[in-house]
Amino acid sequence: MGGITRRLFLQILAGAAVFGRMADTAWAYFVRQFPVRTVEIEDFGFDAATGMVTHERGPAEPYALVVDGLVGQPLRLSYADLLALPQDNQVSDFHCVEGWSVGELAWGGLRPATLADKAGPQPEARYVIFHSLGRTRSRPGGLDHYVECLPLADLRDPRLGYLLALTLAGAPLPLAHGAPLRLVCPYDLAYKGAKFVARLEFAAAPVEGWWTRANGIYETFAPVEPGRLRRPDPRAAAAHS
Repeated sequence: MGGITRRLFLQILAGAAVFGRMADTAWAYFVRQFPVRTVEIEDFGFDAATGMVTHERGPAEPYALVVDGLVGQPLRLSYADLLALPQDNQVSDFHCVEGWSVGELAWGGLRPATLADKAGPQPEARYVIFHSLGRTRSRPGGLDHYVECLPLADLRDPRLGYLLALTLAGAPLPLAHGAPLRLVCPYDLAYKGAKFVARLEFAAAPVEGWWTRANGIYETFAPVEPGRLRRPDPRAAAAHS
């Protein structure tokens, strides 16, 4: 007898549902196994349901992202404010300086250009310095928290895929992976992608990031080696044009 019977149709639906649950479980397991590297003292947390940063010592406080420096309109944005801004999603690879990569991670969040447009960088603003929550275990050059720095022009370039991520795999970003907010940088080595971002400081000149200050082998400009990329770095093509 040709065609799909009602019983077969229901069996297919049931199988699809089971498969979907298995896929969700597998993805959740994969995210949990996504390697974590952090230099912060792990004495704080974040609750995405309330937007509160918690501390082992001291009361909880609302998370706020500060955008300041060479801007016309400094900003102080709550977690809810960030979620209310235009959101974007992307699937991109993650490349650690240690040589390993994780492919096709599904991130969601907002483009740095969205915040830049709201804050209105002054003409001399050429760089953005990312400051992170928490204290670091060591203090290279006296620096007590994680810092990274990237050119504003690169952060605005849609080809480079920079994203201030609020979600991973469709769920709020886990603390281990940088909650409340982390920078995703598909064409840069992962240490350029600051986790636990709490401040964007627009500046005229670059500063060395935390890892560069700690050890000079970590370069300020840290593109992923071409052989590790599935798509060429647009900056490399521009450099040879």
